[in-house]
Amino acid sequence: MAVDYDLVIIGGGSAGLVAASAGAQLNAKVALIEKEPRLGGDCLHYGCVPSKSLLHVGRVAHTVRQAETYGVMATLNDVRLGEALGHVHRAINTIQVHDSTERFESLGVEVIYGEGQFTDAQTFEVQGRQLRARAYLIATGGRPGLPSIDGLKEAGYLTNLDVFSIEARPASLVVIGAGPIGCELGQAFARLGSQVTLLASRDGILPKEDPEAARVVQAQMAAEGVKILTETRAQQVLVEGDKKVVITNTGDRLVVDEILLAAGRVPNVENLNLQAAGVEVGKPGIVVNAKLQTTNPKIYAAGDVIGGYQFTHVAGYEGAVAMQNALIFPTKKADYRVIPWATFTEPELARVGLTEEQARKRYGDDIMVLRHNFDHVDRAIAEAATDGFAKFITRKNGEILGAHIVGPAAGELIHEVVLAMSYKLKIGALKSIIHVYPTLAEINSKTALQLTKETYAANHRLQSILQKFFNFRRSLGR
Repeated sequence: MAVDYDLVIIGGGSAGLVAASAGAQLNAKVALIEKEPRLGGDCLHYGCVPSKSLLHVGRVAHTVRQAETYGVMATLNDVRLGEALGHVHRAINTIQVHDSTERFESLGVEVIYGEGQFTDAQTFEVQGRQLRARAYLIATGGRPGLPSIDGLKEAGYLTNLDVFSIEARPASLVVIGAGPIGCELGQAFARLGSQVTLLASRDGILPKEDPEAARVVQAQMAAEGVKILTETRAQQVLVEGDKKVVITNTGDRLVVDEILLAAGRVPNVENLNLQAAGVEVGKPGIVVNAKLQTTNPKIYAAGDVIGGYQFTHVAGYEGAVAMQNALIFPTKKADYRVIPWATFTEPELARVGLTEEQARKRYGDDIMVLRHNFDHVDRAIAEAATDGFAKFITRKNGEILGAHIVGPAAGELIHEVVLAMSYKLKIGALKSIIHVYPTLAEINSKTALQLTKETYAANHRLQSILQKFFNFRRSLGR
């Protein structure tokens, strides 16, 4: 059967855009299908970009409130949410240019808007057209999950899909979910003046992070007035007048203006007719092998639709892997050995590799935990940003197993460790880098230096030899 395209990509988010751009620049004939009337996907319009823009506005408001601490007499008279969201949408519109239809068409990509489905294992139908390709890439992303809470749907709620379009700041807000989305937006709205209650189903926030690092973020959020209820789940939602009442498993009765749902995501697969294409779907998402092939070897999948690491940078990486396998030869495997991520609360929390607990389970006693606090970093002291620390986990031979940084600019600082781990450099490489003084990045070299200090402290024989050596030198008067 003749084919019309080398690659048909379904979904115009991070994974799809990376694959489309690279594929077209390799002179492949590529079609990109997107059901929304614009490209960019969840990250640009509903996720990373708007949330970080709103966090910036919240940080500005917080800075004004704290100004007197530094001798700057300033008063925060009002927060105009409409104007704040104007900044959010200006940021989206600026970045949108890079993801525009015109740009991709100029690269040679055929952009098709509409919702389609597979009609068989080799054909995708959209806008009444039957598209046939040598290979397909499904990159349709995910959406917020709806937990089973009695009355929630009837009462109404916000998610990241609509929270950036609200017209007025809620005076009070319950956030259901204490992962990165819930914590980031919870802190942002608290700083903008909302009374925020955060429901965490476990014994603390950010359960995928190093517990000690997560506690630093939790303490800061609590200090800013966010009420954090741990081991608490919403069981029922009632409507009383113009208020919503959230009943929890612990018996709390929370009366609020709005509910923000941030409790997990589900893959966008329902309308693709994947059964007709022979593509298997599991609970996390589409089932793929290490090469990102589905159970139909001519159909690949990447990004949030396959579950796993649901980050924009991972989706882009997976899109590149899938594109290469689909267009050239299916030989490249996705490598998740070094995947960094960050939560952009204040303080920020970033990690890569194993946690201390994971490392101990895998390597037993052959690990070293290196730590340095920001209150011993001069730039952090100068900027009054001393909460937090860096924790590096290594083997005794210096092999880096993981890193966790909680503190100012953690999302930026983690990349030195990412580089070292990617190229299999040992921790000594970070110790040897000459860092500009005073910078926050000094925390990486100071933390790495702890391995040398601890190793020396435990080596009593070496200490004895050196003591005798210097005693001898002094006896000679040299």
